Amino acid sequence: MGETLPTTPTVAGAVAAAPTAARPLDLSGARSRSASERAIGIVLFLCGALSILTTVGIVGVLVFETYEFFRRVSFWDYLSGTEWRPNRTIERGEWGVWPLVSATLTYALIAMLVAVPIGLMAAVYLSEYAPQTVRSIAKPVLELLAGVPTIVYGFFALTFITPEILQRLNSTIAIYNVLAAGLAIGVLTIPLVASLSEDALRAVPRSLREGAYALGATKLEISTRIVLPAAISGVIASVILALGRAVGETMIIVVAGGAKVGGVPTDPLQGAQAMTSYIVNVLQGDTSRADPRYYSLFAIGLTLFVITMVLNLLSRAFVARFREVYQ
Repeated sequence: MGETLPTTPTVAGAVAAAPTAARPLDLSGARSRSASERAIGIVLFLCGALSILTTVGIVGVLVFETYEFFRRVSFWDYLSGTEWRPNRTIERGEWGVWPLVSATLTYALIAMLVAVPIGLMAAVYLSEYAPQTVRSIAKPVLELLAGVPTIVYGFFALTFITPEILQRLNSTIAIYNVLAAGLAIGVLTIPLVASLSEDALRAVPRSLREGAYALGATKLEISTRIVLPAAISGVIASVILALGRAVGETMIIVVAGGAKVGGVPTDPLQGAQAMTSYIVNVLQGDTSRADPRYYSLFAIGLTLFVITMVLNLLSRAFVARFREVYQ
């Protein structure tokens, strides 16, 4: 009765007691994933490098050909001259760029007078007043304006804005004029101002609106005194980007703005040639590489590039300076 019976080892205990055999790890899947990740990284790097090299190449060509232009034309005369009358012969031409620059900025200014108030009011409505169902329909429809080919806007300005609106108000307005083209460019840039500004307004935290409602503010006061100042960096950035888009517009000016050259334009009711339209008009002719007008294309292109780059830098600097970060 006092003897202890021997215990029979269980299967689980036997398995636990048995030494485990070392199993080799299968690293083929990890190696293949690592190789594919490296390949994807290389492809993405090449895509990014290609865009940078393309930009550098474009700027390089502009600088090289512009240098050839300034070997023939005085740089000071180009910047300070107020007459632009290109000619096959350097001595017979007038090469002051200010008439083209001032005409370009006039078109852009008229466009901004149209696009900024309308686009901003549309953005405030979509952000603060429109129901979600209306916003989901109205915003895509508004953005469709940006997808219309610009030459269509040009014909719209030439065949409707000028004869049906402007000339009914003033019969002395020329068929090709700065005002009609500027108005059409303004309609073109409305979606840019409205869409980007609306995104900036909706990024303002809801808590700011609720706090203003708690203090008894109306929706109009909240929109104009709370939300709009809080999103001012994004709004100004959208305006500057739209201004850069207007400065670089081509086909609307070619079709509806005319090709009048000479001194600095002073009457928006008459036609004027901008930098972009000058490039198009010269390329339509039989200009050869020996013609100074050929090299003037690159000088004008580089000038336009510098203007748009300065606008983009101003936009980035303004956003960095006045951007509000909400937690």
